[in-house]
Amino acid sequence: MNDRHTPPRYASAAEVARLAGVSRSAVSRAFTPGASISETTRKRVMQAAQALGYQVNDLARALLNQHSRLVGLVVTDPAAGFRAHLVAALTQALVRRGSVPVVINTGRTEAEMLAAHQALAGYRAEATVLLSGSPPASFLDLARRTGQKLVVVGRSEPGAAHVLTDNQAAAREAAQHFIGLGCLRLGLAGSASGTPNIVEREQAFLAHAHALGAEVWLARGADADYAGGQRAAQALLAQCPALQGVFCVNDLIACGLMDELRMQGLRVPQDVAVIGFDDIPEAAWASYRLTTFRQDPALLAAEIVRLLDTAHGTGPRAIRLRAPLILRESA
Repeated sequence: MNDRHTPPRYASAAEVARLAGVSRSAVSRAFTPGASISETTRKRVMQAAQALGYQVNDLARALLNQHSRLVGLVVTDPAAGFRAHLVAALTQALVRRGSVPVVINTGRTEAEMLAAHQALAGYRAEATVLLSGSPPASFLDLARRTGQKLVVVGRSEPGAAHVLTDNQAAAREAAQHFIGLGCLRLGLAGSASGTPNIVEREQAFLAHAHALGAEVWLARGADADYAGGQRAAQALLAQCPALQGVFCVNDLIACGLMDELRMQGLRVPQDVAVIGFDDIPEAAWASYRLTTFRQDPALLAAEIVRLLDTAHGTGPRAIRLRAPLILRESA
């Protein structure tokens, strides 16, 4: 019986060859799609492999072929909000593709991101998908020099394929929706994190709401999370106690803001209407019933995979997805 310090012992291709009574090269051909091998020999190899519990050594193949089936997902705080649902959908889509997803939970600094990318390059990863943060120039340069596919989500970067959400159209629609409800004293609950998605939503909402004749007060939490929404609600009420509507740059902020408004004795939507962004599952909970713009994790994951499949070909290099407005009771 092996103890916990004894490494696992995997059956080798040579052992499969001996048990099947074939050559070592026949075992390799049996596990290579399209390789020349008789059906009888292939079946013998597969039966022997099953008996021994043999699995192809993909890391060894990667060293020989200078690439692997690994796809790295570089993300900051992958368990939070919409990112958690996107990571789940993307890992499932990559497995269906035949890839091996590797999630690297990295920080926001240039050194941390570059270290993550270097690790993936060291394992000859086929591609890197950057799900959050801004890649430093050295990150992009390494991808270019190694020929590794690079897909960036939520921002445009030279030399990388990217998937974007139409934040500006959604933010303009939010402003128009509030005006249609008769709300002219509006709040914007943003985030000091300043990611490209958040900046686009903030700027477009401010510009369009002002153009439509509304007054707008801006407050930002330290991060784009529930606590940030609570702090934004407190700051907005201090600036304008008679707020009529608030646009939140994501649903986590909206949930914190709504709970804080209620703690202050205000009703949603009777006193203050609220619109969020993402349509995470919590948005539909009875406590919130949040009107929000939907980002579909499965659709986003499918488009990322499509970019991976065409990154060096003639397919699209940039995809922009619409976020439809989902109407619920909060607005």
